[in-house]
Amino acid sequence: MESVLDLLHHTVTSPWVYLVVFVVTAVDAFFPAVPGETVVITAAVFAAGGEPNVVAVIAVAAFGALAGDHVSYGIGRGGGAHRVARLPADSRRRAGSEWARRAVDRRGGMILTTARYVPGGRTAVTLTMGAVRYPLRSFVLYDALACGSWAVYCGLLGYFGGLAFARDPVRGLLVGIGLSIAVTGLVEVARWSRRRARATARR
Repeated sequence: MESVLDLLHHTVTSPWVYLVVFVVTAVDAFFPAVPGETVVITAAVFAAGGEPNVVAVIAVAAFGALAGDHVSYGIGRGGGAHRVARLPADSRRRAGSEWARRAVDRRGGMILTTARYVPGGRTAVTLTMGAVRYPLRSFVLYDALACGSWAVYCGLLGYFGGLAFARDPVRGLLVGIGLSIAVTGLVEVARWSRRRARATARR
């Protein structure tokens, strides 16, 4: 166990860690199987000991997430928009796409910000925003706010976990990841409750 911890410590305190954080958070935005939160939290846990720099970790994570979200948006805009345009005007899928367009127009910023905290959800939302041609300028603004707040949240979770368990960084890492999962679960429960309340109100 100590050898694994030593290897992890050597990797995270290397200058290459910033490149790893950037690449993983970028790829996580359009390929959610990659654990972006885990990498940021891990780097921040060790940052509590001095290396790497927690501010740099947060900044790199935010820029990586922003870059990845724009890739996802571009994929949706390049492929999704053409498919939507070819759908029959009276088809169910066309109606669903038009509904998504209206929802994004009304609450695009809130949806984008909330989805950033839900693995998989962020990919679906950014792809949809590209497909319905959500204005790029607004997307950049809201996504910058979403990525910045997400990076600060993950970074501080890890950093304070590292401070609380300075002699046991593995425990600090587990606490940080556990809190992240708990927050994601609460967001999902809140979304489910809202959908159920709306469905009940329509009856």
